[in-house]
Amino acid sequence: MEIIQVTDKKAVTAFHELPLHIYRNDKNWVPSLRMMIENIFNPQKNAGFINGDARRWLVKDKDHIIGRIAAFYDRSKIEEVTEPVGGIGFFECENNQQAASLLFDAARDWLKSEGFTAMDGPVNFGENFFHWGLLVDGFRQQGFGMQYHPAYYKQLFEEYGFKTYYQQFSYHIDITSPDLPERFWKIAAWVAQKKDFHYKTFSFKEQDRCINDFLTIHHQAWNKHHNYKPINREDLKALIRDAKMVLEEDFIWYVYHKNEPIAFFMMIPDLNQLLKYLKDGKLNLFRIIKLLYLKHKKVMTRCRVLVMGVVPKFQRSGIESGIFWQIRQVLLKKNWYNEMELSWVGDFNPKMISLFKSVGSQYAKTHETMRYLFDRNKPFERLSVIEE
Repeated sequence: MEIIQVTDKKAVTAFHELPLHIYRNDKNWVPSLRMMIENIFNPQKNAGFINGDARRWLVKDKDHIIGRIAAFYDRSKIEEVTEPVGGIGFFECENNQQAASLLFDAARDWLKSEGFTAMDGPVNFGENFFHWGLLVDGFRQQGFGMQYHPAYYKQLFEEYGFKTYYQQFSYHIDITSPDLPERFWKIAAWVAQKKDFHYKTFSFKEQDRCINDFLTIHHQAWNKHHNYKPINREDLKALIRDAKMVLEEDFIWYVYHKNEPIAFFMMIPDLNQLLKYLKDGKLNLFRIIKLLYLKHKKVMTRCRVLVMGVVPKFQRSGIESGIFWQIRQVLLKKNWYNEMELSWVGDFNPKMISLFKSVGSQYAKTHETMRYLFDRNKPFERLSVIEE
């Protein structure tokens, strides 16, 4: 077997075509948009390159590409209280431990040469909204940006020495269900009408203001947690740019208390319900027109909650339920949407897990973020639970 670094167009093409082979008989798999993946590895498109770098490799057996991987880091997001950890992602491989180990070795050796002492994966070279975690339960068609893998991938990781750093749970709500908890929604309606609180949707015309408010809320809501990593403004702008075709302004909400931003909620339509018709993730003018036609025909019936945050001062005021009340009113009007996916919440965040359950959602799937320590004699520790 031979390791090949992705440095030319031929290798880039092979990088994208490998999943077509691995998932050729899997009806649940949906191809990622090649353009969006390539943007991640483009220094002109990904702000992670300002303080970081990335490499990609393929593994070749005779004349066949049978595996791929990427390794990357962004020094601005390294947790100060722990050891320096790089990332790996976009891993795809046939069920061959030797091939997988060669890929992991290539990533480990490069990250070690850059001063890192461990690697997490599979993760994204960007925010954790997309391409994050190894699917270990709930092998169904995933929502847009959620990872899908063959079940044997977990064994490939564990045989190499990766261990579970934390689990990521996703929940689904049937919007049409008559069994949603009536008491919760009555309280939510009351909270949504409280004096001095104002709810407002995202606006493309005011996206700079919206991004600023998002960053303000996110920093206040999460900066006290030891695993906090600030969100890059350019990453958010890129997310809005890449998803503008399908974003719904009234799927993104902000809450203000006396004009001060205190909470946000971001949800997107499940683009995978359209992308599955493309087969290979390639885009051209004809295919863009096809996607717009399918959107117009209301083929997308599911939406995915990406992130929600509330500043500490208001975290026990019920604002979360007020947000869910607002978004439910939107979905009742857009009645072709009948399912909401809440993905994902880490096992280190029991408060958010309780909130997801309280709105009537049902557990759907589990992903895992794995960690590999380069010092094989060092004790392994899982990510600790967020303290109340």
